[in-house]
Amino acid sequence: MDRFASMNVFVRVVEHGSFSAAAEASGMTSTMVGNHVRDLEKMLGVTLLQRTTRHQSLTEAGKKYYSRCVGILRQVDEMDMTTRGHLRVSAPINFGSACLAPEVIRYMQQCPEVTIELSLFDRLVDIAKEGFDAAIRVGVLADSSVYVGRTLKPWRRILCAAPSYLTRRDRPATLQDLGTHDCLCFAYPNGIEREWKFPLKSGDVDLVQVNCTLSINNGHALRAAALSGAGIIFQPEERVRPYLDSGELVAVLPECAVVPSPLHIVYLKDHQMTPKISQFIGFVIQQFG
Repeated sequence: MDRFASMNVFVRVVEHGSFSAAAEASGMTSTMVGNHVRDLEKMLGVTLLQRTTRHQSLTEAGKKYYSRCVGILRQVDEMDMTTRGHLRVSAPINFGSACLAPEVIRYMQQCPEVTIELSLFDRLVDIAKEGFDAAIRVGVLADSSVYVGRTLKPWRRILCAAPSYLTRRDRPATLQDLGTHDCLCFAYPNGIEREWKFPLKSGDVDLVQVNCTLSINNGHALRAAALSGAGIIFQPEERVRPYLDSGELVAVLPECAVVPSPLHIVYLKDHQMTPKISQFIGFVIQQFG
């Protein structure tokens, strides 16, 4: 017999209190109900129910197996549900605004019964304490017994500027020359990014002080300023790639060996993996994996 069908019948026997009541609820005969329970007992090698003509009770093994059956059948039911509900997702500001937000719109078009709250922070979010279903993290993940991390495509930022700016100013020859150029910087809630970080092949990080002539708290606006010839930006590759391909922006110091930073999506290990969460994680991995 089908094991899941037998588990369903066993749960109904326990919850309805008798074979006959479970048979009526299941649309089968009492004999068939008994066959399902006996097949389970034979497969498990234990007695699940103590039965008399007037009474039935769960054995200790039966109590444990009943609890497990309820949990397994609930998970199966949840996986069969339509993907719906509310998702809380956290991501770094740059990645979230440049890359994740447009894809979130696509995900919601595929799953119209899901609503999403996307929170962008450049701090380490505690997804358990702050109630997030998933978070995007840039950099090497610390060992954790709390969350699972799935690897995405590495995160890379590129220095670039409009040809008009590079015609007006000499091209920087080294990273240190950025201290004398017009640099367009991101303005975070806790301050302006006046120091640009370049992960190196050696594993070290080169911190370069830049000359910030314009700061904006929006990446799209910074890109627009760069396109107008206002200066050099240091932005995610995905955000500037179309403009590099068209020639509207030109890579600056492309010979500098900048190693991409690791990127992951993380979620709680013991979080109930409902369809809305598992499908969103799969979607993000498909888009950015």
